[in-house]
Amino acid sequence: MQQDVILADKIKNGITAPKGFRSAGIHCGIKKSRKDLALIVSDLPATAAAVFTLNKVQAAPVLICKKHLKESDTFKAIIVNSGNANACTGERGYQDAVTMADETAKTLSVKSKEIFVSSTGVIGEPLPINKIIAGIHQIVKQVDESKHISTAEAIMTTDTFVKSTSSTFILDGKEVSIGGIAKGSGMIHPNMATMLAFITTDAVIEKNIFQKLLKDVTDKTFNRIVVDGDTSTNDMVIALANGASGIDPLQPQTESYRKFEEQFYQVMKKLSIDIVIDGEGATKLIEITVEGALCDEDATKAARTIALSPLVKTAIHGEDANWGRIIAAVGYSGIDFDPDKFEIIINDVPILKQKYFVTLPIEEANKTLKPRNINLKIKLNIGKGTSTVWTCDFSEEYVKINGSYRT
Repeated sequence: MQQDVILADKIKNGITAPKGFRSAGIHCGIKKSRKDLALIVSDLPATAAAVFTLNKVQAAPVLICKKHLKESDTFKAIIVNSGNANACTGERGYQDAVTMADETAKTLSVKSKEIFVSSTGVIGEPLPINKIIAGIHQIVKQVDESKHISTAEAIMTTDTFVKSTSSTFILDGKEVSIGGIAKGSGMIHPNMATMLAFITTDAVIEKNIFQKLLKDVTDKTFNRIVVDGDTSTNDMVIALANGASGIDPLQPQTESYRKFEEQFYQVMKKLSIDIVIDGEGATKLIEITVEGALCDEDATKAARTIALSPLVKTAIHGEDANWGRIIAAVGYSGIDFDPDKFEIIINDVPILKQKYFVTLPIEEANKTLKPRNINLKIKLNIGKGTSTVWTCDFSEEYVKINGSYRT
């Protein structure tokens, strides 16, 4: 039973919950006043795993991170700026990203290829690199285990709250921790979005195993969230494992690995859902589960199509249980299903049963959409495929936020 204990007293330590990690967030002058530079440091050389945006337009930091991931077996730090994406900035932008890595490495007395670089903010504007260089020399003196909140604050753009979590548990008789921070609230869509996420752990895990784990869990979390259907140029999830817990190396198919994977999933799921809750202008969190599809892939396609539908999202915002919009979305998702077997359940209340049987008067059905958290379940009743996706509603505020983003 000892292995199943979750040490809740360390749950608030965020990115620095694992042993041997320090961090900080400061204001270096990219933004007018809010924090805009973050640094995460591992005291020990860390194994790394990463996934990146699939957008064909990729910002300079993404290119640098991919290069370093190929060149180095271990990493020491992640340097992140917000307020400027350093995307679509050509050769100057690439050299600025190189400079960020070089300066960080210099201050930590390590190699540049041991540094990950990340940026988020407005696309197409030159990076104020001199301010960032000065900030790097300042922030490196401030990192410690207590600055996890300021670190999370420094990567925010249109976010309205900090996205930070951690889990500390017992594995093989030793204390192991996983921590994470994320940013994102708009331009959110599967296959990465306008989001950054950084995960730390003091577990011991080999590079290829870690990479597969991160990819698999990302596909079940960050690649299952939708706000508005847009993907961006800078998106990444980077995970570092420094081995400071002293456990034996994690191996797939073992009980220890299974328990670690579950906690890894819970940390990333929490950050993913926080991004959706903070969706620009959002008033409702919507969990969409599709059951009974021919396969899991079809269930995911259907759930994502519903999550992307502006008509569904606006109807839920207006608390209009318009089931026609939901079945229509599945109808153009491209999957095979029998409309006669289609069922809809909202917050455990059946709304539509098979053969288009409507269970409630519209006024009663609409009441199921009043809560802030909406559980929308679709039953296709033709197979065993299932999938869950998270999204939010569309409100007038979303238009206001994005209509004035640069001003």
